[in-house]
Amino acid sequence: MSISQVITDFTTYAIQIGGFMEMDRLYVQNRLLGMIGETTLEKTQVREVDRLPIELAEQLYQRAFENQKVGHDPVEKEQYITQLMDILTPPPSVVNAFFAQHYATDPKEATDYFYTLSQQNDYIKTKAIAKNIAFNSPSQYGELEITINLSKPEKDPKQIAKEKEAVQSDYPKCLLCMENEGYLGRVNHPARSNHRIIRMNLDGESWGLQYSPYAYYQEHCIFLSEIHRPMTISRKTFERLLQIVEIFPHYFAGSNADLPIVGGSILSHDHYQGGAHEFPMAKAAIKETIVLPLFQHIQAGIVDWPMSVIRLQGEDKQALVNAAEYILASWKLYSDEAVDIVAHTTQPHHTITPIARRRGAQFELDLVLRDNHTTAEFPEGVYHPHRDIQHIKKENIGLIEVMGLAILPPRLKQEMIEMHHYLLDEDHSLSEIHHKWAQEVKARRQEITKDNVERIVEEEIGAVFLRVLEDAGVFKDTPEGHAAFLRFVAQL
Repeated sequence: MSISQVITDFTTYAIQIGGFMEMDRLYVQNRLLGMIGETTLEKTQVREVDRLPIELAEQLYQRAFENQKVGHDPVEKEQYITQLMDILTPPPSVVNAFFAQHYATDPKEATDYFYTLSQQNDYIKTKAIAKNIAFNSPSQYGELEITINLSKPEKDPKQIAKEKEAVQSDYPKCLLCMENEGYLGRVNHPARSNHRIIRMNLDGESWGLQYSPYAYYQEHCIFLSEIHRPMTISRKTFERLLQIVEIFPHYFAGSNADLPIVGGSILSHDHYQGGAHEFPMAKAAIKETIVLPLFQHIQAGIVDWPMSVIRLQGEDKQALVNAAEYILASWKLYSDEAVDIVAHTTQPHHTITPIARRRGAQFELDLVLRDNHTTAEFPEGVYHPHRDIQHIKKENIGLIEVMGLAILPPRLKQEMIEMHHYLLDEDHSLSEIHHKWAQEVKARRQEITKDNVERIVEEEIGAVFLRVLEDAGVFKDTPEGHAAFLRFVAQL
């Protein structure tokens, strides 16, 4: 295909999704010509395009590189391609107007529009996400979901050195600030020329909706405050989460905890996550109904899940918020030394990971009890993955893992292959950190063959992830742990 045809096809996308009209075709084509360092457009055909926009953008980049309009540095390439994709993306005011127009018909239609646009303009890195390894693993709590994250490109030493040497800036203050919208990027901050945010009002405050560039699940989105302020779990959190699922009844919305160890990776900016995915925890049933005397119009129960979850259900949002606030306040002060639950030492240790969703006319709020205290035996956290399983997962257990989706590091892709070789008594380069686990698996599994070894390794990784969740559960799923859970519930 000639570069002129690439320009023509890319312009067709710009007219279809970027807010341009057919009258703008010559303008867009000439703009692209200048960007890639060409001066002449050959005769081409305006036609139905069957290639993805990102594939065309990569061809345009290659010609620009050949014409010395852009370098081969990864940062330069990323910035250049996002500027190309910006041509396919209407301005924020137009995107928001289209979103509102669709929302007036149906909330799902609105998010479908924005999600599709975010894929087409490569803000959501669909091509990279497709590299992820994903499988399910059976457990007594239902199917757990495992993802080995291969989508984010790993930085080479040169890139890391450049980032360290680069001038530091606090604009934008973080990756979630609204100032990222349309930002060119720099050596130590990703390009965001094609980034758009849907404005929304939550409880009288300005918030935004965007999608996650490296989504971990279907329609993985982020709700972010316009104000750069630390995350906190409070009454306002419960009110906002329930309001979000009222605005978008087809999405769940949840928040990471607001304390280190049990919190997410970004605690500096107030935000929540949501999406269209139904997580394993959402499918889990109530294993024991509980009574909250102060909130008799709320149905409540303990969820059949390895972490400690109280589920609240009801049609009255305000009653749910009141009950959640009461449980949070009680949990922050609650200690039970018999089962090593410590509310406070020199600092507070208790908080909640909350998740909201709709079930028809009812609202549902899951409150996951979290404790981040440490001991000499467990210096990384008593309710953090313990050291014997950190060869698989050692990072914080945030909102996504809490709900039953493991996000595991890229190194596991090759390590799984080496594990296959080890179990089949073939030559292997299995890392020393996995040897004890591999020996236990081999001793436990009777018949390992080439046909079943992949499934066996997946099941064993799933079993480790179950242990991760059990380690993070404050009240263990044992007779002693269940009795302790009921002691907490009783004082409610």
